Amino acid sequence: MASESSFDIVNKVDHQEVDNAVNQAAKEISQRFDFKNVDAGIKLSGETIDMQANTEERVNAVLDVLKDKLVKRQISLKGLEAGEPKLSGKIYKIDASISAGITQENAKKISKLIRDEGPKGVKAQIQGDELRVSSKSRDDLQTVQALIKGQDLDFAVQFVNYR
Repeated sequence: MASESSFDIVNKVDHQEVDNAVNQAAKEISQRFDFKNVDAGIKLSGETIDMQANTEERVNAVLDVLKDKLVKRQISLKGLEAGEPKLSGKIYKIDASISAGITQENAKKISKLIRDEGPKGVKAQIQGDELRVSSKSRDDLQTVQALIKGQDLDFAVQFVNYR
């Protein structure tokens, strides 16, 4: 009869969009009047984003510019992990990274939520850093998606491979 439908719940980040956001932030910082003569800067090095300025307030302002650019590029700030400003010589620095993947404990939380509040007959399997949700009814899968979107999770989720 009807075959089983499924989708995956993931936490993925488009690294090209992150790179574009950092470049836009760097351009804005170089052009804004309030960032003149404060040694403000931002750069992406590998998986970390390095921000610097000569005062704690200015380096936090650099972080705010980055957050603004990430939001405009549809990158969730839930994945942004920014440290506290640290004094390094005469310069304050903030190191930030963008996390991807769903941890085991978060996957278990979502799985429990689906079991407890989701429609009957929906199964959730943890597969590495993602979660596969399957059911015979596509309507039930859409109900699960609405349920997860309605939760205030402390990490970003996307739904992929809907089949």
